[in-house]
Order: sequence, then structure tokens, then C-alpha cells
Amino acid sequence: MEHIQQSGFSARSEIAARGCDAIVAADANDLSYPEPADERIVAASHETLEPTSPFRYAASQPCVAWSRLRLVRLLCALLLLALAGLTSARAQASREYQLKAVFLYNFAQFTDWPTNAFASTNSPFVIGILGADPFGPALDNTVRSERAHGRPIVVERYRTVKEIKTCHILFISESETRYLDGILDALDHRPVLTVSDIDGAVFRGVMIRFRMENNKIRLRINMAAAKAAGLTFSSKLLRVADVVPREDER
Repeated sequence: MEHIQQSGFSARSEIAARGCDAIVAADANDLSYPEPADERIVAASHETLEPTSPFRYAASQPCVAWSRLRLVRLLCALLLLALAGLTSARAQASREYQLKAVFLYNFAQFTDWPTNAFASTNSPFVIGILGADPFGPALDNTVRSERAHGRPIVVERYRTVKEIKTCHILFISESETRYLDGILDALDHRPVLTVSDIDGAVFRGVMIRFRMENNKIRLRINMAAAKAAGLTFSSKLLRVADVVPREDER
């Protein structure tokens, strides 16, 4: 959720090495030095030839260029791999929350709310997202033109729990992990079905938690929390979930 072919790099290395040797040989044949008058001067010139000879410096330039080219190409390949991995991870996350959006829609169909959960017979059914929105357009697309309990479904997004007026299903984002206890206290005994994928959420009082197991979405339900809010789950929903008392969820 990639393989880098490096044979091209080794071939270019060999070509670069041969190119350097050829340039050195060609330049060496063309060079001529004046005959020194003193043998000591000749010896000194031979000793300093290796580090300072202009033909060797010139010959090294293609090697340096090839090395830099190889490095640039390698960095580009690594960058492409990183981008591919990031794109794949985003696609996987997008697919995950598309499925979770469908679950939220089905929760609306397989849960009963008390009559006082709706202000009037024309009130919409509200699905809310509290905190950072991981769904993007997926939830809106899923519930567009759909109804729950004969009511049109609308999606609302909240930055804080204080913004919530009427809400029937509330997805609590992982961005709210540190505030979860306060959020649940604010919603205590209100007919709001709370849903989250925060670790240990059911233990803390969330009614339904999404869990990923073997790349599949599993459900855990806190029956005590749902009952306290006056909500009733259909047997069809309970059959596909792990129903646990609060102390069992860690």
C-alpha cells in the first residue's frame, strides 16, 4: 500500500568510469612538458602532478556530473515512491470513511428515538460531525435525498459541543479524544446516538464504536449508554455488533 530499478544507475556508472579513463588518456598523449634542467626539479614536478595536473581536474568533471545526476534521479525516485504511498494511504482512508458513512446512515434506519427527540413532525433527522471531519463529501453524498423515520436527513458539522442544538446521530472525531469526557457529560441523557472510532470510546460512554480488525469495520455497542438516552437498537443491528458492558471495553 514498489520497486526501484537500479540497473540503469550501475550501467551509467560504468560508462562514466570509462569516459574518465578515455579523457585522461587522450589528454596525457597531447601533453608535453619542457625538459627540466635539474633532476630535482623533475622529481618535484612528478610528485605534484597527481593532485594539481589540469588534465586530471578536467577529466574528473564528467564523473562529478554523472554522480550528481544519479543522486538527483535517486532522490526523484524516492520522492515518487513517497508520494505514491501517501496517495495510497489517502485512498484507503477515503474508502474507510465512505463505508463508515454508510454505517451512519444504517444506524438511522435501525435505531428508534423517543418522540421528544424531534421538535415537530416536519423536523429533519440530523447527523452531526464534531471536530475534524474525516468524511469529506462522503457522508453528504451518502444521505443526499435519503430519509430516516420519514424525515429528510441533513448533515451538520460542529467545532464544539456547545454548538449542538438538535442532533440525532453524532460522530465524535478522533480530534476530540482529549475532550471526550466533557462532550459526553454535556450530552448526558439527551437522545443523541454517539458514535466514534476513538480507542476505548465505549468504555468512556460512547454508544457505538467503530473498530478496524483485519481491514474490516467492526462495531461495539454500549447498551447501558443507549438505554440511558432512551434509544432502542434493532435486533438486525445488534446481530452484527459486539454488545459489551462498559467495563469490558478497554
